[in-house]
Amino acid sequence: HLVMGLWILGGILTFLVLEKIFEYTDENDADNNNKGEDCLKKKKIVGYLNLLANCIDNFIHGLAVASSFLASLKMGVITTFAILIHEIPHEIGDFAILLKSGFSRWEAGKAQMWTASVGMLGAIAALSLDSVHSLEARTAWILPFSAGGFLNIALVSVLPELMSETDPKEAMKQLGCIFLGIATMGMLSFL
Repeated sequence: HLVMGLWILGGILTFLVLEKIFEYTDENDADNNNKGEDCLKKKKIVGYLNLLANCIDNFIHGLAVASSFLASLKMGVITTFAILIHEIPHEIGDFAILLKSGFSRWEAGKAQMWTASVGMLGAIAALSLDSVHSLEARTAWILPFSAGGFLNIALVSVLPELMSETDPKEAMKQLGCIFLGIATMGMLSFL
């Protein structure tokens, strides 16, 4: 468990360092690619970090689907269904984060499609390895590392947004959704 914890910490710190690097480069107006005649909206770093974390997450999904089909057809179908159910609210949340970060709807949609295609790379990687055991040995670090990245995004970007809500009705809705998500995950863990 120590190694897994270190990979989670590594994910958190990697995303923190990336965010600090991008913040520093955004302050340098001479090198800012978001400036120009068109007055393009400056995109917040959290949007790009979310895309990176989403790429890792989708790569893991590709690994999971392909390796579960390698194990058995039944396991493959169940894994695919579980990932599809998980992805619907996840992609809506990612889309909202991208919009909040300054992406247009079209840009956010295109970015989401690109990150989804990384799942195919995960499936190809899983299929290129002959056995499920060698796949697990080579990819055991990916899940905790991406979890660390998502934890960074949640703690640094999403949680402060939730804390800044001043309307009590909206705050209760948000809290209710959080509890609903926790309860859903708890129920699914018993299946």
